[in-house]
Amino acid sequence: MKSLLRLIPYLTKYKTTLLWGLVTVIVSNLFTVAMPWFIGEAIDELKRGLQSGSLQHTDLLRYSLLIVGFALVGGIMLFLTRQTIIVVSRRIEYDLRNDFLAHIQKLPLSYFQNTPTGDLMAHATNDISAVRNVLGPGIMYPADTFMTFSLSLTLMFIKSWQLTLMTLIPLPLVSYAVYRLGKIIHSKFNDRQEQYSLLTTKAQENLSGARVVKAYVREEFEIEQFQKVSREYYKKNIVLAKAQSIMWPLMYVLVGLSLVIAVYFGGVKVINNEISIGTLTAFFTYLSLLIWPMIAFGWVTNMVQQGAASMTRLAKIFDTVPEICNTEMTDHSITSINGEIEFKNVSFTFAKASQPTLKNINITIPRGNVLAIVGYTGSGKSSLVNLLPRLFDVTDGELLIDGINIKKIPLEVLRKHIGYIPQETFLFSDSIAENIRYGHDDAYRELIYEAAEISQISKDVADFPQRFETMLGERGITLSGGQKQRTSIARAILRRPKILILDDALSAVDTYTEEAILQKLRGVMDGRTSIIISHRISTVKGADHIIVLDKGEIVEQGDHDALVEFGGIYSGLYEKQLLEKELEEL
Repeated sequence: MKSLLRLIPYLTKYKTTLLWGLVTVIVSNLFTVAMPWFIGEAIDELKRGLQSGSLQHTDLLRYSLLIVGFALVGGIMLFLTRQTIIVVSRRIEYDLRNDFLAHIQKLPLSYFQNTPTGDLMAHATNDISAVRNVLGPGIMYPADTFMTFSLSLTLMFIKSWQLTLMTLIPLPLVSYAVYRLGKIIHSKFNDRQEQYSLLTTKAQENLSGARVVKAYVREEFEIEQFQKVSREYYKKNIVLAKAQSIMWPLMYVLVGLSLVIAVYFGGVKVINNEISIGTLTAFFTYLSLLIWPMIAFGWVTNMVQQGAASMTRLAKIFDTVPEICNTEMTDHSITSINGEIEFKNVSFTFAKASQPTLKNINITIPRGNVLAIVGYTGSGKSSLVNLLPRLFDVTDGELLIDGINIKKIPLEVLRKHIGYIPQETFLFSDSIAENIRYGHDDAYRELIYEAAEISQISKDVADFPQRFETMLGERGITLSGGQKQRTSIARAILRRPKILILDDALSAVDTYTEEAILQKLRGVMDGRTSIIISHRISTVKGADHIIVLDKGEIVEQGDHDALVEFGGIYSGLYEKQLLEKELEEL
């Protein structure tokens, strides 16, 4: 329950609207609770008039108009209650979902590597919706219930305090039942939500990996696996439903006991002329008004338990402190970078890894120079360049840009001036133009065309029916691997970054297209610090400086001619690729 206290700042933001909502609740209940009193008075007036023969139509009309008028005002106030409190809950849901995504975006790459996407999707949908129920119905119905309960009991005590006390006998049973069932529902709902996370994760994996599933003819296997997870979710839903299903019938039974007590003892009092028939009628009406508060009490308890469980799950994410962020050492006066890079005894180890990925990296890249990185798969090439935009932070040593420790540069400034094309290209379900413009919202159409021309994607786009307005499928599935890479290159070029990183960004294009792209990129790289990672020697041989990584260490470095002459790893890769080229030509 403590987790729900975290929602106080959200409620405070809309406190004026909520206060008006509570006022409408009070007014609505004042008019609603007054009606049984008038009904009782009308019946007594009818009885007296029939006995004396002096019944006037105007008397009945007066009571009828009062009852209808009070009902009308109560209904209007109830409408305004929903228009204030329920609408506020929707606004808070909107704020909470936005804050959730904003916080997620601040978390480091390592968090997403260890957290399933489906799990996060479950938090962003089901859990936030459960929390909204606490803030909407969870506020409106308790306020309404409290007012109805207290006002009805007050008027019931005025009518007959003895009969009122008798009808309240079942109430302690209600409190105990709600307490016990509430704990069970909280536990079962939490179990259900955990299973829902697994279900969404499984569904997301199947949808994202549809091509792999089909390629390996694993449709039946995946269906069976999904059915197992879905069956568990079904079982947990049934267990939760059973716990919830006890609540409402129990409320009806306990309220029914109150009615039985009222019928018997109230009837005796009428027979003994201790109360009038109108008073007993009003009493029954008040008891009927209490039926919904008693049921709502159990329903709201149910919702609060579910909301508390969901908020606890959300709180774990909100409490996750971003490891990579601006800190006290950040110098916010820095608004730009020039691009000189220096690695000083840099080492890096992934969390929970037994061995470092990078060891004692020492290298300086002057502004405007091109550095190429070569090495076997798993040698640490991508890990090295991931340190520059601070997707990960160095474990030991120091990484400097323009002679300044990278941690002193504001994170948004650093990433704004780096154009990064990762190994795994990602395109959004949008047009080609919007994918290229991503990260540069005010880019003119001419700039988009220019970037596309440099990356050599413009030739392909010219063959598409809608050209740059062609809509892409999820993750750019409608494009080939090479087309996706070239679109990503255009996206990075458009930013005109001070540092340009190509992490094996030309692996999916043929050598002729690669040469054309590199030819165009030379103009872009001029005056910019560039880092190129590639397995192809043809891609890197024109770089100002080349380093060869092996098991996280720099084992060779120099220009192309020096490394070929050295006869090490680089020379071996070069000779192998020359042979492959000769064989292709033959």
